[in-house]
Amino acid sequence: MLKTIKRYLHDFFEVYAREFKMIFHDQGLILFLTFLPLGYPIIYSLIYNPELVREVKMVVVDNDRTSSSREFIREMDATQNTHIIGYAADMTEARRAMDSHECFGIMEVPDGFGRAIGSGEQAQAVMYCDMSLLLRYRGFLVSATDVAMNMGAQIQAADINDIAPLATTLSTGDFLPIRNVAMGDITSGFDSFIMPGVLILILQQCLILAIGMAGGAKHERPSLVGYNPVNQSPSVMMSMLGQMACYLTLIILPLIFLVHYVPLIFHFPMAGDTLQELAFLLPLVLASICLGFCIQGIVWERETIFVIWVATSIAFLFLSGLTWPRYAMTGVWRVLSDIVPASWGVEGFIRMNSNGANLDQVTTDYRNLWILTGAYFILAYLVQRFAVKPYLRKRWIALHQS
Repeated sequence: MLKTIKRYLHDFFEVYAREFKMIFHDQGLILFLTFLPLGYPIIYSLIYNPELVREVKMVVVDNDRTSSSREFIREMDATQNTHIIGYAADMTEARRAMDSHECFGIMEVPDGFGRAIGSGEQAQAVMYCDMSLLLRYRGFLVSATDVAMNMGAQIQAADINDIAPLATTLSTGDFLPIRNVAMGDITSGFDSFIMPGVLILILQQCLILAIGMAGGAKHERPSLVGYNPVNQSPSVMMSMLGQMACYLTLIILPLIFLVHYVPLIFHFPMAGDTLQELAFLLPLVLASICLGFCIQGIVWERETIFVIWVATSIAFLFLSGLTWPRYAMTGVWRVLSDIVPASWGVEGFIRMNSNGANLDQVTTDYRNLWILTGAYFILAYLVQRFAVKPYLRKRWIALHQS
């Protein structure tokens, strides 16, 4: 019994050391395990900074030219999202300004705007926006809505004052004030909204791609680290456990950087406890490693992993629920989303990191990640036992007989 345990431990540490040696002899693997988790978050975060768009330029086409239209435009310019740079004589001139990127929005006030307000009718203004950046459209829309509601409240208060003068002592201004505060993103910043989820996707892709490339490297050059699948062939279980320990060791520092230091550097929400977040992400890391072992069954060359990268990156982004909520998915898409580790990881991590949830409050996501870890481990064992290992054995024999 003791000799068997010693043999298993020897095999475990042999695979552990051999995997380290292979990784540090492969520039592609070093790139995936360093640049991908360390460089990508910085690049993405810099691209989306600044998170908020302020003082976006707009021109006005005022066909009414009344005190009401001027007041409307003056209040628009006073908002933090919009900056009125001037008036255009007509829509043709305004469109030329937008085409040359002198402005990104046009506000057209139609003739009769002031008359409609004076007669108590509904007054309308038309807004046009350059849709190349949705944040600009959102800023213009928020400004126009706030100004319209504020002017409407003032007109209503004036009407009440005409009917009952003492009523203004009871109610003035907006009768139904609305304040929108986004939970976990109180500044409503785009970077703070999307990047916590993207960090989890980067972590998953980093592990899957690195392990897939490692499988291709073994297929192409089985003697890279003196690997002899005929004479030196630990059990499949010990090989998997040794490799898992190797990748788990290598990902510790990048994981801490992703979870703690990236949000700290870019001032993303950090409402959760870092140790609990790391505990939550442990099954995500293990499930991603096992999924990488499964992918080794179809990666016979190192370059194949780049095709898989292109094919899966966008799919994982959509299935994670960042761009379309998972509860709105139907049929096969919801099933596909459920079997992707990052889908549960994104949901749970955002709750913990942005909204301050603890590990007990993300039990469903945490449990499902462990279920996926077990399922992918079993599938990975079958792939390694009946696909990868026989191929490596035949490849090694063919190379040494030629």
